[in-house]
Amino acid sequence: MTNARSLSNWRFFLASIVVAIAASGASAEAPVKKAEQSKSTKSAPKAMHKVAIQVNQNDKALMDLALNNAKNIIDYYKEKHETVVIEIVAYGPGLHMLRADTSPVKERIAPMSLENPNLAFIACGNTQVSQSNAEGKPVTLISEAKVTPSGVVRLIELQKQGYAYIRP
Repeated sequence: MTNARSLSNWRFFLASIVVAIAASGASAEAPVKKAEQSKSTKSAPKAMHKVAIQVNQNDKALMDLALNNAKNIIDYYKEKHETVVIEIVAYGPGLHMLRADTSPVKERIAPMSLENPNLAFIACGNTQVSQSNAEGKPVTLISEAKVTPSGVVRLIELQKQGYAYIRP
């Protein structure tokens, strides 16, 4: 019994390490993922407008509102022939927006991401690790999500870069 419990604890420990490594971007695919991450999470210097949208609640209505805000902003500036870059940053309970297993809005995210190359979906790595530890299994994100070490810090960085901050 003790050996089985030790083995179970050891497996959980290893799974936690794997999730932490994945969240930090230190894997065999790290150069590709880091290049993708820096490409999508750096501000676009040619964009006339920059917007950061926070999602920190596991609430479908709030997630839909964040997506509606992004679509309305994109449509508004498109009509004016002006460019806009938007990052939707999900952290804490809001990470469910970008989880492959629990997202209530993932069907909306895929087409929006394809139609709008200046729209990025950013997931908090700290939250991903915390949720993985709490659930005892790795938390998988949707393919459109890019991981940043800390969602809150990402929002701070974006504001320093002149992004408008929206909290639906």
